[in-house]
Amino acid sequence: MKRALISVSDKTGLVEFARKIAELGWEIVSTGGTARTLEEAGIKVTEISRVTDFPEILDGRVKTLHPKVHGGILAKNTPEHFQVLKEQGIVPIDLVVVNLYPFQQTIARPGVSLDEAIENIDIGGPTMVRAAAKNYQRVAIVVNPQKYGEILSELEEKGEISIATRERLALEAFQHTAQYDAAIANYLAGKFTNEQFPEQYIVVGQKKQDLRYGENPHQKAAFYVFPGNTQGTIAGARQLQGKELSYNNIVDIEAAWTLVQEFEQPAACIIKHTNPCGTALGENLVEAYQRALAADPVSAFGGIIGLNRQVDKETAEKIAETFMEAVVAPGFAPDALEVLKKKQNLRLLEIEPVQEQSEYWLEKVSGGFLVQDLDKKTVNLEELQVVTEKKPTAAELEELLFAWKVVKHVKSNAIVVTKDRQTIGVGAGQMNRVGAANIAFKQAGEKVQGAVLASDAFFPFRDTVDAAAKAGIKAIIQPGGSIRDEESIQACNEHGITMVFTGVRHFKH
Repeated sequence: MKRALISVSDKTGLVEFARKIAELGWEIVSTGGTARTLEEAGIKVTEISRVTDFPEILDGRVKTLHPKVHGGILAKNTPEHFQVLKEQGIVPIDLVVVNLYPFQQTIARPGVSLDEAIENIDIGGPTMVRAAAKNYQRVAIVVNPQKYGEILSELEEKGEISIATRERLALEAFQHTAQYDAAIANYLAGKFTNEQFPEQYIVVGQKKQDLRYGENPHQKAAFYVFPGNTQGTIAGARQLQGKELSYNNIVDIEAAWTLVQEFEQPAACIIKHTNPCGTALGENLVEAYQRALAADPVSAFGGIIGLNRQVDKETAEKIAETFMEAVVAPGFAPDALEVLKKKQNLRLLEIEPVQEQSEYWLEKVSGGFLVQDLDKKTVNLEELQVVTEKKPTAAELEELLFAWKVVKHVKSNAIVVTKDRQTIGVGAGQMNRVGAANIAFKQAGEKVQGAVLASDAFFPFRDTVDAAAKAGIKAIIQPGGSIRDEESIQACNEHGITMVFTGVRHFKH
């Protein structure tokens, strides 16, 4: 008779699976709550204490840590090993079905204590999982309830679990325990040290989907999700309709979503190649969207729309007038979905916003990766330093802050020109700042007269100020901090331009 050891926290599909393998002639050995669940369902179970001849002790901390369990799992399929089992009175275990204490779900709960988290660190479970995975040539290990159907199919058709399946299950098992240990290590690093960046930075991702390709068709790609709560993130977004997301779609959707989250008023942006070609505020969402589109309708074609309000029917009708790749928003009204479903290929993503998330930005380099805080730094009116003879009006300060929030999301070197809470010119990713400014001025055209300018970093020379004056800019916001700040301030005074310093830089590489 074959023997299966079953001990699971996640009891999804457990009873059906156990009943079927019992019908196929397997003996089931189980522990604690799992054994009670099976017994209540009328399934014959051998308690683990009858196998070990030793009771569960220490509030269940010790129950499977015993040679009669691990000998049964780890014995190789050789005469020598089976002779040892016979001498020691150990019955071989052929199938181990284990998933672990819900550590990640526990620490995700608000207000969870350290003691609660510690008690949800599984010891016996990972030990059995790793033992069974190590001995995959004889033993099958199942850590995922979604695999129950596949296992039952093989047992019914072949009477055994194939070596190819056991190999896949073993790999999944080691990945499962690696992810589990990473979650524990990262949590305890935050509790036991004051280091923001510990000596070992462990990154684990669960594959959400394979992508058709990467940035280009010759590059392969996949989308991975960090374990834990994904509320308010691209990883946790619900796709309501449209074609499968591409690698570039996902990158641009992230850019769109993070930009519109900067604003409390109804806001819209349109992203092309991670840069906002149009961003605007409005009295309502449809006005914000129309103004964002009007900022640069040529570049907007085929873009990604970001919105910070639920999409209503009127906004949906305007979106449907132009070819776009995707829309990301906090939600879509039913009548808006009715309008947009006519654009079958348009991807619609719904994200539930959250107040705060502690995430880091990872950047791959050859041989390693860089880690940094997300750039969440904000500047309010009281923190602005007016450095020129000409002082800004209250309306100009509000406009400057709008431009400042947008330039934070533009690739360096970045210049953004705005008027009436609408971008009218964007210079992104240029090799010098005055070059970025000239691109923005050219795009703005005649609208540049009386507009404001935001720069993501300080001016190393006065040339950008001189170009701004020639174009018709009336006010500038920039970080300050250059050894030539006085040169730029003097230039502003000569031209009658207002300039304020933020003391904050927003490079975006």
